[in-house]
Amino acid sequence: MIRLEHISWSAPDGKPVLNDVNLDISEGKLVVITGPNGGGKTTLARIIAGMETPSSGQFFLDARDITELDVTQRAKKGLSFAFQQPVRFKGITVRQLIEIAAADKLSQEQLCDVLGRVGLCAKDYLDREVNATLSGGEIKRIEIASVLARHTRLTIFDEPEAGIDLWSFKNLISVFHEMRGALQGTLIIISHQERILNIADEIVLLSNGVIEAVGSKEDMMRRVLAQGGVAAACCKQEEIFYE
Repeated sequence: MIRLEHISWSAPDGKPVLNDVNLDISEGKLVVITGPNGGGKTTLARIIAGMETPSSGQFFLDARDITELDVTQRAKKGLSFAFQQPVRFKGITVRQLIEIAAADKLSQEQLCDVLGRVGLCAKDYLDREVNATLSGGEIKRIEIASVLARHTRLTIFDEPEAGIDLWSFKNLISVFHEMRGALQGTLIIISHQERILNIADEIVLLSNGVIEAVGSKEDMMRRVLAQGGVAAACCKQEEIFYE
């Protein structure tokens, strides 16, 4: 489905972040990109989504070079991105945000379903504005609900566990399990949480801007957990959730 060839990217100060990254991701896979903090995971996700342009290399979707397409053009081709820190929209309600994402009017039942999948009661949220009155955990769950409503071919989640409470995280794992079981598209999740790694079809280990290894969950888990930064994050998974 997607192929990255010789992707490199440097920060504005000239510091290299990604170095000659090559990666193939097939249709219908749940792929987790993991590795130590600062290794380039989020940058790689932003390049796939079209938010950053690589300094060199090419990005292919269905064997077509879309390297020069921006984020809006890629969205029209079926790519979605869920931010680690979601954007707030003053003046837009939760109902409006989800219907904009779905590009359609949704029934109350449909809205209840999509919000319920991320642990929110629709009647308490549909008419609320997507603004500073929502907690970090609430805004994260609403953004994930809007992504789910789009039904895109390729969905990228950047550390979806960040900023949500433990109950919501467990519910989120259930959502990913459900999506994995009825996958009609491809999921890429940026994460170093062991519970998310455990539902992957494939794991990509990215460290210091270089892909060190790619393989099945069974082949990769021991190697991933042996990485210092990843192992520490996994060990602290009960401590990082907050509202």
